[in-house]
Amino acid sequence: MPVKLKINHFVCLVGSIFLISCATKQEFTKRDVKKSERLIGIHFQKEALDTLYPYLQRNREGFDSLRKYPLENDVFPAVRFDPIPFGFEMPEQLENQTWEIPDNVEIPEPYDALAFYTIPQLASLLKKQKITSTELTQFFLARLKKYQPMLQCSISITDSLALAQAKRADDEIQNGKYRGILHGIPYGTKDLMSVPGYTTTWGAAPYKNQMLDETATVVKKLEEAGAILVAKLVSGALARGDVWFGGKTKNPWDTKQGASGSSAGSGSATSAGLVPFALGTETLGSITSPSTRNGITGLRPTYGRVSRYGVMSLSWSMDKVGPMGRNAEDCAIVFSVIQGKDENDLTTVNLPFGVDWKKDIAELKVAYLKKDIEKDTTESGDNLRNALKTLEEMGIHPTAVEMPEDIPYRGFDIILRAEAGAFFDELVRSGEVDIMVEQDQRSRANSLRQSRFIPAVEYLQANRQRQVLIQKMQDLMKDYDVLISPTFGNNQLMATNLTGHPVIAVPTGLDEEIHPTSMTFVGNLYDEASILLLAKAFQEKTEFDEMHPPGF
Repeated sequence: MPVKLKINHFVCLVGSIFLISCATKQEFTKRDVKKSERLIGIHFQKEALDTLYPYLQRNREGFDSLRKYPLENDVFPAVRFDPIPFGFEMPEQLENQTWEIPDNVEIPEPYDALAFYTIPQLASLLKKQKITSTELTQFFLARLKKYQPMLQCSISITDSLALAQAKRADDEIQNGKYRGILHGIPYGTKDLMSVPGYTTTWGAAPYKNQMLDETATVVKKLEEAGAILVAKLVSGALARGDVWFGGKTKNPWDTKQGASGSSAGSGSATSAGLVPFALGTETLGSITSPSTRNGITGLRPTYGRVSRYGVMSLSWSMDKVGPMGRNAEDCAIVFSVIQGKDENDLTTVNLPFGVDWKKDIAELKVAYLKKDIEKDTTESGDNLRNALKTLEEMGIHPTAVEMPEDIPYRGFDIILRAEAGAFFDELVRSGEVDIMVEQDQRSRANSLRQSRFIPAVEYLQANRQRQVLIQKMQDLMKDYDVLISPTFGNNQLMATNLTGHPVIAVPTGLDEEIHPTSMTFVGNLYDEASILLLAKAFQEKTEFDEMHPPGF
């Protein structure tokens, strides 16, 4: 008898749990709707609510229906973002770019200085067969293994793949089949990009064992150019910050400090000379911020210039892939390989790319955010003002301008959050978002949870305001080739990520704590050439791009 009672009680308990579960998933009351009004800042009369309630029930049935059909990672929304404003004229594009490879490069003494050679210098050694790709690859693999425990910058060191690619490069170079300036040169890629045979973790605990069979288009293009993939580098968890499921990626200039994110591993590894260059991604600062923090040069291309096939999506309408390297020329070289139309990414464009390095920079029409630069009283601001003086000595006399005003900048955040919430819908609904390492108020996990409460109407209204911003940015940029800006501290970073304009973060020196500082050059849509030209000229005049963190 006691046993039978226990069973009956168990059955009742299970039944109650089932009913509660069904109510949680399927049922809501008019009182729930009434409370929800406060959340979104709207109010309906009781009569309206009575007629509205059945409609909301049908909506819920539609939501449940949608969730029964799984979506692959590479499925973009049918509504795609177009950055082109009214009145925009496509800039002239230089075709058939050739890269100069110097003849007089030698193996350095001490040998470890090789870690900070530029792409043309390494290409010279390889082409002249003063070093083999295998030797160079082994050199960088050894550095990655040596400094990984300190910097926590890599997810996978791809030994077997790298050495196989290096052997092929050596055989081809020795047999006269030279693929170009990247042939035989190692690099790293942010771990948002899929590479078969290795995990693609997106930096987050729920995906730390994820294996994807597809090869990201940018990785494929670099392989075709003969580059050697030596590491998949840390992304902050789901492209946020520098904290990932294995720890916190460090800044080699100050290992008590994080590398910034979310292209943290790419910034840290490039800065420390563990790779000659790396790929990063940016949605809202994830190339420019770690480039600044780690003292390297980072190019965020125009939206749609570089394919995102095989790359984790955070925001379909804001994500970009770009190079992070020693200097502007290295970024231009890598960008020339990875950019272009991709049939697997409908947002990409079919445009050539090249830079006329012989063009007189005095011909560039340059503006600067005078008020924003002057009000920055930090050492970063001092370094930027000194950089402006250097540019004036070089013949650049910029015009003072201001960022577009009367724009609801604070409201744009919901665009990224809503799109990220859609991509990671299953992660949130399954509850696996709870196992992510960071769970504080500003964590990615919490951001994904709150995305469920963004109304579709507000998302669309934000995008309408975005169109206004796009047009105002066109009105600002149409008379200039380059806009000089602080990297942080104003609305430039958010605005240009929303409008799709290209930027390059350029080192400007160190502050009193020996932390790198930078400035940003903004270009017109699809005109990476102008900002790269000015950045290269500035770097030839200064030595900030040649600084390296001590001890590496």
